[in-house]
Amino acid sequence: MEILKAKQKFQHFMSIRSDNPDLLKAQYRAFTRQMPMMYLILISSTWALSITHMQSAPTWLTIGIPAFFTLGCMLRIKFWWRTRNVDPQPAVAYAALVRTNRLAIGIATAFTVWSFLLVPYGDAYAQSHVAFYMAITVISCIFCLMYVRSAAFIVTVIVNGAFVLFFAASRQPTFIAIAINVALVCAGMMSILLTNYRNFERMIISQQRTEALSNENLLLANVDSLTELPNRRAFFTHLEAEFERAKTENTRLALGVIDLDGFKPVNDLYGHSVGDRLLIDVSRRLTTSLKASRAFRLGGDEFAIVAPVAPEDAQLVKNANAISEWLGAPYHLPEGTVHVSASMGIAVFPNLASTLEQLFDRADYALYHAKRSRRGGAVLFDAEHEKQINIEARIEHLLRQGNLEDELSVMFQPIVSLANDQTVGFEALARWHSPVLGHVSPAQFFPIAERAGIVSSLTRPLLKRALAFACEWEEPLRLSFNLSAYDLNSNEGVLSLIGIIESSGFDAKRLDLEITETAFTHDFEQIKSSVEMLRHLGCGISLDDFGTGYSSLTRLHALPLTKIKIDRSFVTDLHKRLASYKIVKSLLNLSRDMELECVVEGVETPEELVALRGLGGTLVQGYLYSRPLNEKDAAEWCCAAARQTGSSTS
Repeated sequence: MEILKAKQKFQHFMSIRSDNPDLLKAQYRAFTRQMPMMYLILISSTWALSITHMQSAPTWLTIGIPAFFTLGCMLRIKFWWRTRNVDPQPAVAYAALVRTNRLAIGIATAFTVWSFLLVPYGDAYAQSHVAFYMAITVISCIFCLMYVRSAAFIVTVIVNGAFVLFFAASRQPTFIAIAINVALVCAGMMSILLTNYRNFERMIISQQRTEALSNENLLLANVDSLTELPNRRAFFTHLEAEFERAKTENTRLALGVIDLDGFKPVNDLYGHSVGDRLLIDVSRRLTTSLKASRAFRLGGDEFAIVAPVAPEDAQLVKNANAISEWLGAPYHLPEGTVHVSASMGIAVFPNLASTLEQLFDRADYALYHAKRSRRGGAVLFDAEHEKQINIEARIEHLLRQGNLEDELSVMFQPIVSLANDQTVGFEALARWHSPVLGHVSPAQFFPIAERAGIVSSLTRPLLKRALAFACEWEEPLRLSFNLSAYDLNSNEGVLSLIGIIESSGFDAKRLDLEITETAFTHDFEQIKSSVEMLRHLGCGISLDDFGTGYSSLTRLHALPLTKIKIDRSFVTDLHKRLASYKIVKSLLNLSRDMELECVVEGVETPEELVALRGLGGTLVQGYLYSRPLNEKDAAEWCCAAARQTGSSTS
């Protein structure tokens, strides 16, 4: 058994490893740089020895054989020189190293035999030169062959073995001493060689492990762990590469940005584990629906598609709508059937997008319009959008640079009780008169301010102004004021609002702060905390535009609401549209069941009012009663309402 193990170890030592391609290639590259030097040493040493024997040895021995050796060495030098910068395939490297092993036997034997043939010729100096030649040559070869240990061992055994035996048998004390000395030196050299080779092998294996770890980290850094789609980092790298290619080849490049509509309520209702499974299913559908394009997960419920070969615009939109429709099909999960839709914004290079940043921003802008006007469908960025971007950029600039304290104003629309047709309060409505643009609709400038993150710079002066005017009202008239979700996104923002309310002198218990359902798409825990702080102050909390956004009953119960407001879209032609009639009826019943007050917005005709009375509506506002009033007209309205109340009381 021990003999078998020793044999196996020896075979392993003498063989070229083929199980590690990287090690093979590293050996080959290191080897090719040293082979020319070894053959040059052999040539120069051989001719030096030959010259010292030309006077005493035959010509075929001093000229013929060295010339033959030189020719062979030159051919090998040429071969290794040509391949010194080649990165070989593992099979090629393996074949070259095995061939080197075989050549080592022939070359070592040939040069050793030639050296011994010269020993009978010449005097003691010439014989000493032969001994020196063999010793120095074998040492040089050991160094040059250190990356192929088997070849170095073969050369050492053949040359040094023959050398020791030959000169030890000469019975000359000097030669015997030289033989012993060379044997010891070569043994030491081989020990050093084996140590260096082991270090070399470990270094290559360590590099492999480091590279594997680096590749794994790179993969983790570029792949979304949940969906296994390329992530946001990989997206921008890929988009940049495709953008440069499209510029070079003068081709169209399309970018689609997708956002899931209704994902957050699913997450809230069923939990994050169901939400995660839904995202995985969305990713699978997205991947299977693409051919030449590539899908990415940007984060949350946002995805992207990069299409390097974009068809014409009409076909592009058709394809995008087909993807949105497929993503919007029901998802059958163990917990139940889930419905979401997928809105998509598309931008195309070079059409209306000349830079990488423009391409992404305009796809994102088109997505914003898709979510507003074509929820669950695709919108292609076009010239009209570009015009709108320029307008919005100008509005944003003027909002940032303007004197908002002077330019902003507040209008007031009465809220009326149907029980006695008495005014119970006013809703404050923002107005902006820009010195440059004139009157700008709040429906236009507020969304721009929200996207730009400067909405709080509008909310605060408007709230101060509204509260200052409301202080002149007699009790129990209430003030309703709209807050943006961005006003509630931080404790600092809420504390700023609380400071304004407390310093105004207006009773917080007569103040209703309205938030829209879009607030639920933000950090709900922070929104909830902010609302609770305002409620603790005494403010009423109204949910504005109820039924048009993202709220669920779970969320409604989670917030300390005091009132809901039914959006005007459900009220228009209420008496004619059965669906709207049923929706309003359900919402009124819901508000009663939850013990919340309910304000119906947008009442404009007597027929709508009659229908609302029949449904049990209690509070309304709309053009039927009054358009928004400026401060002077609102003050007169308050006086008239006070006289009417006094008259009815007396």
